[in-house]
Amino acid sequence: MARKSRKQAVLTDSGQAFKITDYRVAVYIRLSVEDNKKRGDSVESQRCIIENHIALNPDFEIFDTYIDNGTTGTNFEREGFKRMLADVESCKINCIIVKDLSRLGRNVIDTGYYIEKYFPLNNVRFIAVNDNYDSDDKDSVHGGIILPLKNMINEAYALDQSRKIREQQRQSMLAGEFIGSRPPYGYLRSPDNCHKLIVDKEAALVVRQIFDWAYEGIAVNTIAVRLNEAEITTPSHHKKSNGQILSDKLVGGGKWQTRTINVILSHRVYVGDMVQGKLKVVNHKNVHVDESNWIIVPDTHESIISREIFDAVQERLKSSAAKAGANQKNPFSPNIFKGKIFCECCSKSLHRQRWGKDYLFKCIANERIQQGICGGVKITKTIKIKESELVPKVTEILRQKSESLVGGNLQPEQSENSAKSEVLVLRKSIDANRKYLKGLYENFVSELLTEDEYFAFKSDYETKIAAAVDEIQRLENEQKSVAFKRSQHHDFSEKMQALKDKNFVLTSEIIGHLVEKITVNSDKEIKVILRIESEVSA
Repeated sequence: MARKSRKQAVLTDSGQAFKITDYRVAVYIRLSVEDNKKRGDSVESQRCIIENHIALNPDFEIFDTYIDNGTTGTNFEREGFKRMLADVESCKINCIIVKDLSRLGRNVIDTGYYIEKYFPLNNVRFIAVNDNYDSDDKDSVHGGIILPLKNMINEAYALDQSRKIREQQRQSMLAGEFIGSRPPYGYLRSPDNCHKLIVDKEAALVVRQIFDWAYEGIAVNTIAVRLNEAEITTPSHHKKSNGQILSDKLVGGGKWQTRTINVILSHRVYVGDMVQGKLKVVNHKNVHVDESNWIIVPDTHESIISREIFDAVQERLKSSAAKAGANQKNPFSPNIFKGKIFCECCSKSLHRQRWGKDYLFKCIANERIQQGICGGVKITKTIKIKESELVPKVTEILRQKSESLVGGNLQPEQSENSAKSEVLVLRKSIDANRKYLKGLYENFVSELLTEDEYFAFKSDYETKIAAAVDEIQRLENEQKSVAFKRSQHHDFSEKMQALKDKNFVLTSEIIGHLVEKITVNSDKEIKVILRIESEVSA
């Protein structure tokens, strides 16, 4: 494969110098969901192919590896790819190598744009190893018709695979086969057929109890409290315990919520019917499908609840919803404390609800998790406060804090001049070492130095340059941080000065700019932590 030599240093926009080498290579690896079944397309397989190719080219040096695992090639909204483009535009890399063209993308228009326009414009060499494509090989047969044709084939393949998968899934749903990633709470996959549901006896007992309570007319809130007081394991934690869920990020807080119970009470799966096709993918996002288009196949598995009890519960739920809808209520006013106000005891957000013509912020742990308990501690009264009390108290606290904080004691340290001087010295050292490197290479080409001498001196200069570049980056980041804090302090001061106006009105914008967190305890004592206080303490 022909290649063209580039014997010059690479500089960033800020003038930073990097190691002098012909090509600073980005290894790009993409693995889609369907590729997981293909051994030859694994992450390690792609990495091995690319690294073997690099090993045969001494003027290649790997800068970084960018991996998008489980992502489609039909669009370029990929984290690894975006990070790689950022490094291209920062002049950190000047060569990208992939296993084959399909790893870059399967969208003919966008893939063609990057290969034929974007990469050349940014002086980036692009290589697809298995397709024998190299943008620096002007004699390559792929420079004409073959490259766009290959991209068209890749896109057609992706669309065909997607269509086949959707059609297969639809046929499976129509046949009453379960195709979801995890069975609904109360069921497991059959060990003999992964598309068939069998009853999870432990969870089924809980499902029956929930339906029995609902059938008796017990409110959903009360059902949640009963389950939490009885320390019944929630659906997500139950699935984690039996291996259906592997990530801790998917298991929630471990307490029953009304939403979870409502989902269970309205799910026809518990009478033995398979209900699927509730969601569809539009522009790579899940959207809800109208109920009339759901795919429902009756009597596909053993029921947990009788149809009589299920139907009676649905009527009760509809009746409750109709009563709630019949009460005409004025629309909620904006909640200026949204995401900022918490219970001091359990650290959960305070729930906002109407209270006559006022609003009430209250902790609902006592009502929905366990009576008389909040944050694992016994309480004698619910933590709550009216909005009409909260607003003036928070305003007064902010005014008090403004007196002590705006004076300048939070002003960031003035270290810009010192940092700028250090950067100038480091840049001079980089320029000097770059000149030494250039002379070193010329002496090597002129055979004034042996290969061992050249590489020994070269390594020493490169190490010094790399260390200087790292130190410049640290200092510049430090300068940016100081400038950002100074800007924050100025903005904070302006907002605090507004508190002195007798016509001042507390707004969500003021709260968002100034406040990190507000807590309320059972005695209605309020604590306000400012964002600038939180940043300084951190």
